[in-house]
Amino acid sequence: MCWPPPACERSPCPVRIGTRPSGEVRALGAREEARADELGALPERLRRYARGEPVAFPDALDIAAATPFQRAVWQATREIPYGQTRSYGWLAAKAGKPRAARAVGQAMAANPWPIIVPCHRVIASDGRLGGYGGGLDMKERLLRLEGAALPVS
Repeated sequence: MCWPPPACERSPCPVRIGTRPSGEVRALGAREEARADELGALPERLRRYARGEPVAFPDALDIAAATPFQRAVWQATREIPYGQTRSYGWLAAKAGKPRAARAVGQAMAANPWPIIVPCHRVIASDGRLGGYGGGLDMKERLLRLEGAALPVS
């Protein structure tokens, strides 16, 4: 399955996901294809999200290749409510490394599950958007879709 859906196909970084036999969501390699039957309700939840519905993504993730810090950051990121934002510094503190805001940015850049691990909800401490692998336009679109307060440009 690819993200974003056709309505967002201008995105520079489509995400490809599948599942393991255990049900964990995993990132797919460039030459892999996921079978529709292995994804369960995830595609429909992603479509609902793209329509602007608040959707929960409680899916188990295959984080075997992640560092302990990435795991902590991604878990904390998943706790950011729909339509809200938190700073890189907030996430660093939540992950147990309060002075590691830049390292949080690196963990966000390595996130293979945008939307499920909603890295678009993480912004700079001064309210600027910060970075985003899909580009700042996409980050702003996702935040607007969720009705999040955006920084004044």
